[in-house]
Amino acid sequence: MGIVVQKYGGSSLADADAIKRVARRIVENKKAGHDVVVAVSAMGDTTDELLELAAAVSPLPPARELDMLQSAGERISMALVAMAINDLGFTARSFTGSQAGVITDAQHGKAKIIDVTPGRVTQAIGEGHIVIVAGFQGVSQDTKEITTLGRGGSDTTAVALAAALDADVCEIYTDVDGVFTADPRIVPAARKLDKVSYEEMLELAACGAKILHLRCVEYGRRYNIPIHVRSSFSQLEGTWVVEDPTDGGTMEQAIISGVAHDRSEAKITVVGVPDKVGEAARIFTALSEAQINLDMIVQNVSAAATSLTDISFTLPRTDGQVAMEALAKIQAEVGYDKLLYDDKIGKVSLIGAGMRSHPGITAKFFASLASAGVNIGMISTSEIRISVVVNEHEVDQAVRATHSAFDLDADEIEAVVYGGTGR
Repeated sequence: MGIVVQKYGGSSLADADAIKRVARRIVENKKAGHDVVVAVSAMGDTTDELLELAAAVSPLPPARELDMLQSAGERISMALVAMAINDLGFTARSFTGSQAGVITDAQHGKAKIIDVTPGRVTQAIGEGHIVIVAGFQGVSQDTKEITTLGRGGSDTTAVALAAALDADVCEIYTDVDGVFTADPRIVPAARKLDKVSYEEMLELAACGAKILHLRCVEYGRRYNIPIHVRSSFSQLEGTWVVEDPTDGGTMEQAIISGVAHDRSEAKITVVGVPDKVGEAARIFTALSEAQINLDMIVQNVSAAATSLTDISFTLPRTDGQVAMEALAKIQAEVGYDKLLYDDKIGKVSLIGAGMRSHPGITAKFFASLASAGVNIGMISTSEIRISVVVNEHEVDQAVRATHSAFDLDADEIEAVVYGGTGR
């Protein structure tokens, strides 16, 4: 049999008993004849606790030292899991991200994987060991510094390892039984999806579904790695993320795959921008140079009397202050009037590949929001997604109303959250 790559999240490794349970699960796969490589997250809320400790020590800790600190959480997990496996009579070898050959760019805190050179991993597999790799981290190709991949980076580590090792499957173990049509904490009647396409999963992840990291899905699609999302707390079949979910008998893909939401964004409005060539380019170049990722962008129609327009966009709330500072520096150059900042927003997204061939989806979505009394602030669409910005306090009712309007509710409650945050 071939190589199986597994990833276990923080809630699956919350304490000693959880680590022993995970070790038993890993050993079961080894006994079944697979070569097993495991990427692990930090235990429980370790990363949050480390960040809080850093904030208590320093109001503005250097990015390099933050990466050194945060990467310690996964190193603790990898060693403890290896110890538990050894106690079960199997040998395990643990490696940091850099030891496992995870090569990244030099961007501390949100580095991107450039390459994986798993020489030590393949050697350990050849010697019959189970391999445990610290997720979420790597080493910069240029500076040779330790880097971290951003929240959810262990997912990306796992799929990148699966691609480099030509693994049969990458199993992402979490604290829910798979990918659901909505967050089961908001919609208890959400249904588990048996299969979902890379394309739809990319949209779900980008729109706030925290079950899989966006870059993990991108990696899976690029290298066509089947991703199996399942719970480490049960033996149930999870959700398969694959190229074509209709393989295997399904006649036609469902119109709607799910409703995602995101409360982590903020909105900036640049008021009174001169409506002439190049002004928008100056604004977005400044944001690009500040390493700000933008999501939704809306430009109003220019007022005829003043030839001024407003440009609004959403971005990660954590980047809000940096973005405001970057824009303030170019006010004289662009000549805009003022900046407005709103961090009390949420995004709700309807996602499904079947939208392409079914008219009326947009009307039904907006009607469901209207019936729930939810006001829309911004709208953005793709071929298989419709996203709206709403008031932060109206996100839950918007999700529930949309989920019910598109008949996504299960006949009976089937979503079980075993613990933690669903990652």
